Amino acid sequence: MKTFHDFTVTDIDGNSKQLSDFKGKKLMVVNVASKCGLTPQYETLQELYQEFGGDNFEIIGFPANNFAGQEPGTNEEIKQFCTLEYNVNFPMMAKVSVKGEEQHEVYQWLTQKTQNGVADAEVEWNFQKFLIDENGHWVKSVHPQESPAATEIIDWIKG
Repeated sequence: MKTFHDFTVTDIDGNSKQLSDFKGKKLMVVNVASKCGLTPQYETLQELYQEFGGDNFEIIGFPANNFAGQEPGTNEEIKQFCTLEYNVNFPMMAKVSVKGEEQHEVYQWLTQKTQNGVADAEVEWNFQKFLIDENGHWVKSVHPQESPAATEIIDWIKG
């Protein structure tokens, strides 16, 4: 069965990124949007990244325009917004589709038990979080409304 580390994606600058580069780290994968009521979660994500990011933990943002047109920008515009508004410096990937016919293969893996071996987890809205362990295995899906700094997530990062 495939792991998260088996995929290659494109980062927000247009470079190829092997997700195997993240082996040995716990990951929080988040579909993000610039014009959503949950957009202020960028602030919490960045705080979490400043506290825990590095050798053992990473946050990976995937901009997506799947919900109410809330991420209309180009990769360049998204990067500029995240940098200027929230000082984001965790890895950001190129804009993808996280559901529907155009769903990116990483999100197919994240949302389908037949691919991740653990659970089906539809992406409900912007800022849904997926937790991936050090070996690239699917651990949990966390609801978009849930804070990235929720106790259960912090405990998992530290655990």
